[in-house]
Amino acid sequence: MRFFGSLLSLLAIAPFCSASAAVDDKTLKFSQLLTSNAKSGVIQLNNELYNAITTAPRNYTAVVLLTALAPQFGCQLCKDFQPEYDLLAKSWQGQHKNGDGLFFSSLDFQNGRETFMKLGLNTAPILYLFPPTVGPDADPLHHTTPKQFDFQSNRIPAEAVAHWISNNGPHKPEIVRPFNYEKLFMTLGAIFAGALILLLSFKTLKPALYSRNLWSAISLILILLFTSGHMFNHIRSVPYVANNGRGGVSYVAGGFSNQFGLETQIVAVVYAVLAFCAIALSMKMPRVADPTRQKIAILLWNAILLCGFSFLMTLFRMKNGGYPFKLPPLW
Repeated sequence: MRFFGSLLSLLAIAPFCSASAAVDDKTLKFSQLLTSNAKSGVIQLNNELYNAITTAPRNYTAVVLLTALAPQFGCQLCKDFQPEYDLLAKSWQGQHKNGDGLFFSSLDFQNGRETFMKLGLNTAPILYLFPPTVGPDADPLHHTTPKQFDFQSNRIPAEAVAHWISNNGPHKPEIVRPFNYEKLFMTLGAIFAGALILLLSFKTLKPALYSRNLWSAISLILILLFTSGHMFNHIRSVPYVANNGRGGVSYVAGGFSNQFGLETQIVAVVYAVLAFCAIALSMKMPRVADPTRQKIAILLWNAILLCGFSFLMTLFRMKNGGYPFKLPPLW
């Protein structure tokens, strides 16, 4: 009886031992493939290897990039993302020679047309993360359905993908970017060339460099540029104009948290006109010797100043319809 009891126990645990051995064999297989691709850190897949690395059981995390790098596909995002993905994989492989439970792989459309058709994919790149199905880090919700990186709401640098992997698994990849010697030499060369040009032409440029009018004009241009919202446009990537919904063009965005590119230029021009009015009234008019001409010029510049402020308040009312104040002549 003891013999039969031991035999039944061995038969009961045999399937589990077989499954564990199969998982270990898969891990060893992909560790060897990773070692053979030590330069890139990315396992190059075909249809068969894709099925092998993604099917359960898995005691590892598999990151799979489905891409189309051939020129005839015209996938610019694939080309832009590939070096960042290679950097991420190489950074991880440099710290973990055998993968240590995280494998980076790639399947190109030319090598996996059957897989693309099976998955019903008509776009690229697609980045999947297959979490473990066995072990302490197993994710029962994603045994067959992988997690997918969103290229629309995320940036493509390697750091963004590393952060996504860290949030969806136990591994914490760290990016090691190689030092950019080319950029360093170009920067040093530009500084040296600029200093040399300045040194050789200093006598010629000296009057301009010490000109109060030049620096005043530069300061005024920068003030007008930044007070009109130029940096806001660059940060938010705002449209130049927009459709008003009635077949026309809207050049002023409603509300204080939105603006258009043309609106910024209009505000800058109005600010410039008002600034020149103030400069003319304070610096130029006192120098006019003829009293009659002086009075006419003062009235003219004040009229321009009034119209400019009236137009500016009109723009303000267009952005905030509840603003109660008006300034003639422009209502």
